[in-house]
Formats: sequence, C-alpha cells, structure tokens
Amino acid sequence: MWNEWWIWVAAGIGLGILEVLVPGFLFLGFAIGAGVIGLLLAVGVALSMPQLLVTFGVVSLVSWLVLRRVVGLRQGQVKRVHHDINED
Repeated sequence: MWNEWWIWVAAGIGLGILEVLVPGFLFLGFAIGAGVIGLLLAVGVALSMPQLLVTFGVVSLVSWLVLRRVVGLRQGQVKRVHHDINED
C-alpha cells in the first residue's frame, strides 16, 4: 500500500489543505515531502519502506527549513505593544 504513488499524492494534497486551515507553514513541508515521494513513485523509482520514510523525512525537513528561511518570521515582524489602549 505504501508503494502506491497516488496514496502519497493524496496525503500531500490533504496536508496542503490542512495547511490552508492551520496557519504558520506547519504542514506545508510535509505536503511537499509527500508530493515528492508520490512523484518519485509515479516515475518508477523503486524504494523500500525504510527508504521511503527516510526520503520523506529528509525532503520534508529540507523543504520546511527552506520555507522558514524564505517566508518565515522576518526581522521586526513581531510587534510589541508598549501602550495599552485601556489605560487612558
């Protein structure tokens, strides 16, 4: 079952939809990893179960790190409130 490309693509699409519902680029790295695995299996690359999981983990981690670097928290993006509007 895990060697079926469409299962990985469906999982990637599901994680992509979940990313839309939960902000913060939390699931997008996993969605990219699942999509890459689905693409590799669709092309015909034969991987064993441990190789699938390690490849999925590495691709997900790398894509998550790239996403954090590109669209993550920027310098000065966090706003600190020094004045409470309810104090006046």
